[in-house]
Parts: sequence; structure tokens; C-alpha cells
Amino acid sequence: MLSKIDAESSEPIARRVYRVLRGAIVTMQFRPGQALSEQEIADQLGVSRQPVREAFIKLSEAGLLTIRPQRGTFVVKISAKQVLDARFVREAVERAVVRKACETITPSGLTELRDNLKAQWDIAEDPNPERFLELDEAFHRAIAAAAECDYAWRIVEETKAQMDRVRYLSVPYATPIRRLIGQHQAVLEAITARDPARAETAMGVHLREILTSLPELEGKFPDLFSPDEPGVGAAKMPPRAVGRARTVLSR
Repeated sequence: MLSKIDAESSEPIARRVYRVLRGAIVTMQFRPGQALSEQEIADQLGVSRQPVREAFIKLSEAGLLTIRPQRGTFVVKISAKQVLDARFVREAVERAVVRKACETITPSGLTELRDNLKAQWDIAEDPNPERFLELDEAFHRAIAAAAECDYAWRIVEETKAQMDRVRYLSVPYATPIRRLIGQHQAVLEAITARDPARAETAMGVHLREILTSLPELEGKFPDLFSPDEPGVGAAKMPPRAVGRARTVLSR
């Protein structure tokens, strides 16, 4: 059951609806293969159907929903191929970003990353997947901000929708949280030392962790994954995101 949208917020309703629904899909509140109703979600959120319809379209473009005329709207099953494609793009972009962060990060930027890392270690003994993913997201976003690469971060956000679902599953079921935090610490230590080669290597190690957890999760939760034909994913990476990634990496 979704909570009602905060009527006092200044954020546009359509954006809030999209964010809430994306979060519900990523955290498996809405399961892969589940049918969704515009009217039911609008009633739960306390909004009209229009912003829900807009969110459905945007989530479809992100590869999280499939809209079938006369049949309904369904949560897309996780495509291992799309996850691997997104990981490839994300690693290429974030390795470039972290190199630049070594040159441009300010003392306040380093403090923000250290505070974030401390918060991660604080929950290491009692892992909370949702809280960890919030901190993980903030950690990577802060590196992009320190590198003055907000545009690059928007590309990463657009490409990693399916990847986020695997990351959510991996924390309790496949990847020890302390390992992920240790990888973040290695990235931060390299940035602090202003060592771009070391930072790039550490980021690559971190973002390749999913290559280990993905097969294990497919084995544990086969009903959540869609069988991929060679060269075809259950949902394709958004073309706009691919084009933007090429632009960033060619700079």
C-alpha cells in the first residue's frame, strides 16, 4: 500500500508520483510481472489519474513497465542482459567522473563523502537495504557533483533502472554489505590522495561487483527474471541515455 503524496511539497505532482512508483518497483513492493492499475494507484496516492498516467509512460521509457493496449500495464521482469548493458555504461561514465573528482573535489566535498561513508559503516552491523541504497546513491551522486559532472550523473540515473533492482536484492541475499562499504572506502581514499588512476581502478572494482551477484540472484529468484534471447533484453536501455553516454565519453 502506497502512502498519499504530500500536498504541501513544492515538487511537481507528476515528478513525485514517478519517484514513488520507481521506488516501489526497485524495492520489490511492486513485483516483476505484477499488473498495475492507474485508478488504484491514483486512489492510494490521493492524486488524479493524469500524473499516474504520465509516470507510467516515463517508467515504460525507463524499461520498468510495459504498457499493453487493451491488456494493461505490467512491471517488467528483470532482464539480466539489460543489467549488464547498464553496468557497462555506468562503469565507463563513473570511471571518467571519479578521475575528474580527484582534480576538482573541495574540502567540503571530501567532508560530505566522509560523513556519508561513516553513516554506511554505522548500519553495517544491522543492514537495511533501503537505507544502504539511499547512502550508496548519495555517495556516487556526491562524487559526480564534486567533479562538476551533474550531466553525467543524469545519464547514470537514466541507464540503471533495472540495475537498481538487482542492487536492492543483492544486499540481503548475495553481497555482504561490508564488502560494498569497503569498496566505497577504497574509492574515497584514492580521491583523498588525489590519485586518479587508483580511484578509477577502485571504482571499476566496485561497479563490477554486480557481475558476481547477478548469477546468484538469478538462481535464487528465477521468477523475477526474464529469459533473454541472444542480443535481446526484456526491456531495452533508453536510447536517449545511450546517446548522452556517448556524448559524455567523447569529451
